[in-house]
Amino acid sequence: MDKLTTVDGRAYPFGMKNVDTDIVIPAHWLKTISRNGLGRGAFEVLRKEPGNVFDDPAYTGSPILIAGDNFGCGSSREHAAWALGDMGIKVVIAPSFSDIFSGNAFKNGILTVVLPQDAVDRLMEVAQGVNGTPDPIHIDLESQTVTTQFQDRFTFEIDPFRKHCLLGGLDEIGLTLDQSDMIGGYEAKQAQDRPWIVPAAVA
Repeated sequence: MDKLTTVDGRAYPFGMKNVDTDIVIPAHWLKTISRNGLGRGAFEVLRKEPGNVFDDPAYTGSPILIAGDNFGCGSSREHAAWALGDMGIKVVIAPSFSDIFSGNAFKNGILTVVLPQDAVDRLMEVAQGVNGTPDPIHIDLESQTVTTQFQDRFTFEIDPFRKHCLLGGLDEIGLTLDQSDMIGGYEAKQAQDRPWIVPAAVA
């Protein structure tokens, strides 16, 4: 998992409330266990609508998604987080998230930022651009802030463990490897204190 420290760039001014995981990635995309290519199916139904924000060239490659309240509700499919990641989304900002989606996003290196509705509304304005040209947004995980070039500054809360993992790029395997010295020490002590549990060397 890549480290996530700061994210800069334009943001999709999505804003829709109660977006369930079936909207994020329709069920017929769940046949694969690969994350690659799922971005093509992200928001597939909405992308059929003319002028949708996800196919607007002004936002191509944006690393930030601004959503409405209760984002990621519905089924617990992890493919939703995979699809967002394959789109290049690193941060989702919303007034609230489904707990399961938030957990899946975290495990896949995506930061979910909870901000009050008025802050989200302001960031939507910045993302849309005062003069029609989208303006960038800056997220700093270390300081837990979201800022803009217009002197907007919003702070957000995050679980310390999740913050540690995202900053260090640590998934479950990474967390285990991070404790390799302690694991090795434990195994060495067990081999000394209880040698009978150590498998015999194969001749």
